[in-house]
Amino acid sequence: MIYKFKQSESKELVRDHLKMGGSNPDGEVISVTNKYFEKGGKPWIGIMGEYHFSRDSRDNWYDELCKMKAGGITIVATYLFWIYHEEIEGEFDFSGDLDIRKFVEDARRAGLYVILRIGPWAHGECRNGGFPDWLVQKDYKLRDNNEQYMAKARIWYEKIYEQVKGLFYKDGGNIIGIQFENELVDNAPHLLALKKLALEIGYEAPIYTVTGWNSIYGAEIPVEEVVPVFGAYVEAPWADSTDKLPLSPHYVFNTTRNDTAIGADLIKDSNESGWQLPYENYPYATCELGAGLHSTHHRRVVVSGMDAYALSLVKLGCGNNLIGYYMYHGGTNKIGKLSTFNESKATGYPNDYPILNYDFHTAMTSYGEVRDQYRLLNLIHLFVNDFGQTLAPMDNVGSTKDVAADDLTSLRYAMRTDGRSGFVFINHYQRLASLSDVTDVVIDTGSVVFPSIDVKGDVSFILPFNLKTEAGVLTYATAQLLCKTDNAYFFVQIDGIDPEYKFEDGSVIRSNDFVKYGIHFVTLKLSDAIYARKLDGKLYVGDGADLYEEDGKIRQISEGSYEYHVWNGQGFEDIGVLDNGEHFIIEADADRYKLLQGAFKKPELLQEGIDEPFAPLYPDELNMGCKRQRFWRKLTVDKPEGFVNIRYEGDAAQIYADGKLVADEYYIGEKLRIPAKLIYGKESYLVYSELKDDCYREF
Repeated sequence: MIYKFKQSESKELVRDHLKMGGSNPDGEVISVTNKYFEKGGKPWIGIMGEYHFSRDSRDNWYDELCKMKAGGITIVATYLFWIYHEEIEGEFDFSGDLDIRKFVEDARRAGLYVILRIGPWAHGECRNGGFPDWLVQKDYKLRDNNEQYMAKARIWYEKIYEQVKGLFYKDGGNIIGIQFENELVDNAPHLLALKKLALEIGYEAPIYTVTGWNSIYGAEIPVEEVVPVFGAYVEAPWADSTDKLPLSPHYVFNTTRNDTAIGADLIKDSNESGWQLPYENYPYATCELGAGLHSTHHRRVVVSGMDAYALSLVKLGCGNNLIGYYMYHGGTNKIGKLSTFNESKATGYPNDYPILNYDFHTAMTSYGEVRDQYRLLNLIHLFVNDFGQTLAPMDNVGSTKDVAADDLTSLRYAMRTDGRSGFVFINHYQRLASLSDVTDVVIDTGSVVFPSIDVKGDVSFILPFNLKTEAGVLTYATAQLLCKTDNAYFFVQIDGIDPEYKFEDGSVIRSNDFVKYGIHFVTLKLSDAIYARKLDGKLYVGDGADLYEEDGKIRQISEGSYEYHVWNGQGFEDIGVLDNGEHFIIEADADRYKLLQGAFKKPELLQEGIDEPFAPLYPDELNMGCKRQRFWRKLTVDKPEGFVNIRYEGDAAQIYADGKLVADEYYIGEKLRIPAKLIYGKESYLVYSELKDDCYREF
C-alpha cells in the first residue's frame, strides 16, 4: 500500500521578533527564530537533560555530567530549590552539595551548556514547590507582584546571581538560558515582572523560557519576552484515579504542543479570558519529555526504554526543535534541618512521594548507572547532533490519515521536509498495547518513493531521503541514519527491514558495509548501535560497555574489564581495557533474613535540634486509610564496592544505616538496588510494608 502525506506548507521564517538572543566574547551568537534556535548563525537543536545538582553529591557532578555528555546531551537544566538554600529565613547556604557555581563550572568542563531554572516556585516534587516553610507562612500572596513578595524574590534572585556571576554566555561562560517560575500558566504580568527583576540584577542570557502548557489555550505569557517550553509524559502518576488511564496520545504524530495532563493536579481546567498562546511565534521546544516518571503512592508506573525512545522520536517528527528531558538523571532528596523536602499530602499536595528517592526511573539512575532509555535515546541524539542543522528548518508534514492512540492497526508516520529532501518518521509502538503488523508499506514523500517494507514488532525509526553526502545524493535508505565522521555515514539496521541504499545516479546497494567515491556507508546492528558514542569527535562502539570520556580518558560506566571499537577512518579497531576496579552485585532476599521480633527498637528519624520526629515515610493515615503490617530485616554486606540488589514484595521500603534513613522507595515490582557503601560497616535494617490492592500498578 502506498502511504502519502498532506500538502506541505512551509512556515515563513521570522527573526528579531522576540527580546532574546546574545553573543559570547568570540562573537558567536545564539538567537531564536519562530521556527528554530540558531547558534553561530546556523540552525541548532539543543538536547537538554534535567539533573538536579542539589539532589546529588558534589563529588559526583563532573563524572555524571561527562556521562550525560556521552549520551548526547548538550545542555543540562537544573532547578534551584529555594528551601534547600534558605530553609531558615535569612540563612543562605550555597556550600557543599548546594554549590551551584561549582556545578556550572563542572558542566562547562564536561562540555555542556546550562539552563538555570531559578523559580522562585519550582515544583520538581519538592516540598512547597521549593518555597521555604517560612515563606509559605507569610500573610501576603505568593507568586504575585505585590511589594512584599517581590522584595523576597529579589533577594533570592540576587543570592543566586552572586554565585553564578561571570559564568553567563556573554562572559564566555556556559549559562545560555534562564527559566522563570514553573507551571504558572495564568499570570503574564508576574512572569514579565520576574524577567525585569532578573535583568536588573544581571541575568543576561540568550534564552529565557517559561512553562508553556495549560489546559487548552496554552499558558498566559509575556509573548515577546520568553519562549514557552512544553512537555509530554507517558503516564500521569499525579492523577487522582487508581484505574488504568487511556492509551497515551504521545505515540501518534499529533503536532499539538500542549500536554494538558501535565500539572492537571495543580492547573485550572479552563481559561475565561479568551487567551490563546500564539504558538506560531516560537520554535517547538520541550523541557519535560518524560524519559522516566516518579511513582506516587497511589500510582506505580514503570517507564521502559522504548517508552522514552518512541516518545522522543515522535515529538521530533512533529517538529520539536529543542529536545528536553525531565528527568534525565535521577537523584536523592536532602533532609533539612526542620523538615523533609519531599512533596506529600502532609504538605498540601495531592500526592505522596518518598522522602529520599527521586530516581524517576529514568535514563540515569540516582547512583549514576544507566537504563535502556540512555542507550536508545542516544540513537536520536547522535542523529540530531550531526544532522540537526539540516533538520531544524524542515517543516512537519503529517500523514494523509490522522491516527488516534487507540487505532492499533493504521501506520503511524510523518515527515519533516524542505520540499525536496527530508526525513520520514515511523513509529510502530504504543505503550501498554500491541500494534498490528503493517506489511507492504511504500512511502511516497512526493519527491521520493521508498521500496516496500514491512513494519512489525516494537520499532520506531527515521529514514532519510535526498540526503546530500560527499558520495552524491542518497535518494533513500531503508536503514536509520545515525551519525557521520569525516569519511563515513553510519546507519542502524531496523528489525525486520533489509538495508537498501539508492543514490541519485541510479545505483542501488544492498550491503551493510560499502564504499562509494571514498565515502564509507556502515550499517550497525541495533545491539551494537545502542553502545555507539561520539567522544572527542571520534566514534566508539562499546562491546556491551557504556563508554564515556573524562579528562581525555575513555571509561565505562560499570567497573571491570571491557572492550570497545573505535572508527579509524577505514574500519573499526578493537581495543581491550583492563580496569582494576571491582564490581560486585550482591543478591539479597528479604525473606532470608530473620524477622526482628518485638524486642527490636526501630530507628527514629531524629536529628539534633529538631523538637519532633519526622513523620514516617508511609504513615497509615496517608496510605489510603489502609493499615499495613511492617516487616523488619537486618542487612549486612562484606564489601563497600558495587551494589546490593534486595528482592522483596511490599508497598514501600526504607533502609536505615546506624539509625539514619539512607534509601527508600515505593515498590514497582523491581529489586531495591543501592550502593553497598551506604550500609557497609553500619548497623543496617530494611523495613517494608504489606502490599495491598489499593493502588494502580504496572507490575
